[in-house]
Order: sequence, then C-alpha cells, then structure tokens
Amino acid sequence: MRSGWPLRPLCRCARFVSGGTPSKAVSEFWEGDIPWVSSGEMTQTRIHDTPLRITAEAAQAGSRLVPTNTVLAVVRGMSLANEFRIAITKREVAFNQDLKAFACEPDVEPEFLFYALFARRENIRELSTEASHGTKKLETQILADFQIPVPPIDIQRRAVNLISTYDDLIENNRRRVVLLEDAARLLYEEWFVRLRFPGHEHTRIIGGVPAGWQQVPFSALADFVNGYPFAPDELGGNGLPIVKIPELRAGLSPTTPRNTGENIPERYFLQDGDLLFSWSGTLLVEFWYDGPALLNQHLFRVETNDSCAPAFMLQALRQALPNFTNQTTGATLRHIRKSALTTVKTMLPPRALLTQFDKLASVIYLQILSLRRQNSSMAKARDLLLPRLMSGEIAV
Repeated sequence: MRSGWPLRPLCRCARFVSGGTPSKAVSEFWEGDIPWVSSGEMTQTRIHDTPLRITAEAAQAGSRLVPTNTVLAVVRGMSLANEFRIAITKREVAFNQDLKAFACEPDVEPEFLFYALFARRENIRELSTEASHGTKKLETQILADFQIPVPPIDIQRRAVNLISTYDDLIENNRRRVVLLEDAARLLYEEWFVRLRFPGHEHTRIIGGVPAGWQQVPFSALADFVNGYPFAPDELGGNGLPIVKIPELRAGLSPTTPRNTGENIPERYFLQDGDLLFSWSGTLLVEFWYDGPALLNQHLFRVETNDSCAPAFMLQALRQALPNFTNQTTGATLRHIRKSALTTVKTMLPPRALLTQFDKLASVIYLQILSLRRQNSSMAKARDLLLPRLMSGEIAV
C-alpha cells in the first residue's frame, strides 16, 4: 500500500503483552466474571463476551487483564494457516498464551491500530512460520518490525470515525440477531422442553412424553451430508469460497481458500438457508447466510425430510449438543461418528404442532437472514475501503 504517512514499526506503536491460561485443575479460577479470550473467540472483531470466564484470582495467577479498547491478535495456532485473527476488546478481558495484546503508545489510537492491522491481515499472516504439531506462529520480533503508516492522531481519529460507521451498523445488526436467536430458542424450549405447547393442558404426559409424540433418532429426520475432502492442489484464490468451521462460526465467507467448483459433486454446493452441523472439533449448528459456497469436510449439510422443518431441526440439534458431546471420540481432535446420529434422539411432536412452530420460527429466521445479508454487504464494502483509507490514499 502506498502512503504519504510516515511508517512506524509496530513495536513503536504499542507495547506487547502476553497472556496465559489459569490452571484448569483449580475450580476457583473458573466461572468468574472476567471474559477469557482464546483463538476461538477471535473470529469476531469486537470482543464483548466469551463462553469461558475466570476470576480475578485466576487473572493474577495465570492470565493477564487488559482494559477496554485493547487490540488482541492470534500469534500461534492452526488458524494462522488461513487467516490472521485480530480484534479489539469492548470490555476488560483476560486472554490466553496464543494471543498478544497491544498496549498503544499515547500518540496511537487503539482503534486506528486495529484497523491498520486488519487492513494488512493477509500480509501479516504470510509472515507466520511453522510451529510444533502442524500449527503456525508469528514470531514476536517479526511482528515488532512490521511497519504501518501512522499519521498524526487527529487524522487517525477522523479515519476511525469514517470506517467505524460500517462496524457500528454491523454491531447493531449483530445485537438484533442475538435477540432474534434468543426468541426462537425460547419458543422452542417453551414448547418442546418445558412442554408448555399450545393445547398442553389437554394432553396426557406418559413417562415424560406427551401423548402422540415420539422419541426418534436424528438420522430418521434428515440426511446428514458430509463435506468434500479438498486436496491441497484443489485449493486456490479463485472460484467459490470453501466453508469450514471458523467460517460457520463467523457466518461469513472466507477470502481464501477457494475452488472453481469444477468436478465437485453438486451435493457439496451451499446456498443461503442451508443448515450446517460441524461434527469435528467445535460442535456447532447454524444456517448458512453468505451466498454460494462449497462445503468442507468436518461439516454436515442437514437435509430435513418431511418429518420436520429446518427451523425445528436447528433448535433440536442445538438442544442435543451436550448429548452429542458425550458421544465424541478422538485423542487430539474430538469428533462424533456418524453413528451418533442414530444414538442421539429428540422428541418429535405431531405434524400440526410442528407446522405451528415452523410458521413462527421461520419468520424469525427470515429476519435473521436479512440482517446477516446486510452485515455481509457492509463488511465487504468496509473491506474495499479500508486499505485505501488506512494507507492515506484517501484524504480524511
């Protein structure tokens, strides 16, 4: 990127801070109030919360606290083979040893640093080297020497104000999606877990199962199509994006790798609204919302039959995730065997009740689809503008 702004090495923009993992053997360290960030949460660019939380004692004993508006980056892990993950905290957090935090110098705005690095994330990723067990790492000295254009702080703030408009809109939509997801989940739990469905007052419960309902394996409700095992020579920079677990978690198409789709069977092509279930590593169930793509192995596309609708299947699978987790196997990368789809069961209500649920839940997911499409479009527009803005090519 050409720039009229003076270049500065990253070590002169911020002080590097290392994190850590509190002992899992000390129960008092966990279930606290402090979000603890690992590589998995770094698929989002703004960190508001995390599934795992630690206590203040744990932060002192085995991790590191950083304040709001601290830039975090993944410097070790398998994700570096495909992307450089960078985020900015929106509250005080702790983080693990696979991440670095950047405590900015007084004349560097944290959000400017975040966007400057985000705009160059592919260049930074290419600097990673091999680590043990097939993972990648970014050497601290390589990061320290990496140069970015740094204008005066008033220009930094103007640039941030311009580009953050996109992220503010994306964040607002993300919060609306969370509320809508909660609404669909609570509806499912009210009807099919707590059994307060329409007409429950007049329905007999026998052994915990309402009359007319069935306990059925998931394999009886859908076909679970495993993704395509792409070989290294089938990956490139052109064609359709290949959706893997990180992309499913983020809900966005990857920039790389890609495949033209030639000679790939039709069953591996994805479209908006396809229901996906990751069965390896992170067990996760989501609808796909980011346009035509190809399905990687370790993900099932769930093709429901006439027994139920996708909106019901999504919630039923999510409700059953603890049971699937109990079925996982493997020493290093935990996964479920396809036989678990026959072993793990769900309650199937009568068709009339399923139709009622689908009418309500489908409206919710259509709204979610619209919001996520908007977010995808805004993220792509932001990413087109960002390199020119962060290089000084566009005057602010």
